[in-house]
Amino acid sequence: MITGSIVALVTPMLRENLEVDWDRLKRLVEWHIEQGTHAIVAVGTTGESPTLDVQEHMATIAAIVEDAAGRIPVIAGTGANSTREAIEWTQRAQQAGADACLLVTPYYNKPTQQGLYLHHKAIAEAVDIPQILYNVPGRTACDMLPETVIRLADIPNIVGIKEATGDLGRARQLIENCPSDFAIYSGDDATALELILMGGHGDISVTANVAPQLMSEMCRLALAGQAEEARAINQVLLPLHKHLFVESNPIPVKWAVAEMGLMEHAIRLPLTDLSAEHHETVLTALKQAGVLNGN
Repeated sequence: MITGSIVALVTPMLRENLEVDWDRLKRLVEWHIEQGTHAIVAVGTTGESPTLDVQEHMATIAAIVEDAAGRIPVIAGTGANSTREAIEWTQRAQQAGADACLLVTPYYNKPTQQGLYLHHKAIAEAVDIPQILYNVPGRTACDMLPETVIRLADIPNIVGIKEATGDLGRARQLIENCPSDFAIYSGDDATALELILMGGHGDISVTANVAPQLMSEMCRLALAGQAEEARAINQVLLPLHKHLFVESNPIPVKWAVAEMGLMEHAIRLPLTDLSAEHHETVLTALKQAGVLNGN
């Protein structure tokens, strides 16, 4: 089971043409390994999956797998609102060497709970790779209810869920009713600590893009049941958990990573650079966490 701080990695781009910046991507992977990040999600929402074409999407997954070189697990984002497409992307991620895949609920077409069950069941049966469900109704307009997750947890290669509602009551329901080897990950940095302390297994994190060492240590302590020590670190991180969402993710976090000198300021339309009115707010959060300029 993959546990701990799992960074939902940004995809660095070149400002001049918005192509993927392969050199800085490699450096980011190396930096996360050095800083203690426990696993990487490649090309999730934070990695701008909606605006990468299929070739770029798969090339980015393959590059991260190659750069990680087995030192930490790589989880490939392969979800789609077409079941056939999700199967194809998951197959290609498996061929690229990903350790697992993260599959968001089908967005926009709004399936029923039975449709969600059959969608994920079909992908699991078609591709023999560990698969993590991803529920984020605030983005998808599709909410996979706990009862559906519990049904899917019985499928052997569906191994966990990224539950991004921030609803700790729902998280507790999943922890209490899913098999013990089914991983419950937070997808909401602000409530991740409490989810882990109640029996969850980690955090698929935006904040880890800028504070990987702190997030890694917080998750390690929480998983070890050292609540007081973990809460002390989380207190330092709270401004980041809040202010990295002053505009739609990944706008603020990409701006913050660039301000730290780890990549260029570059993001693809329809997303735009962070509005000037929020610059000082995000900079202050970075300084309060002691991570600006990588310090």
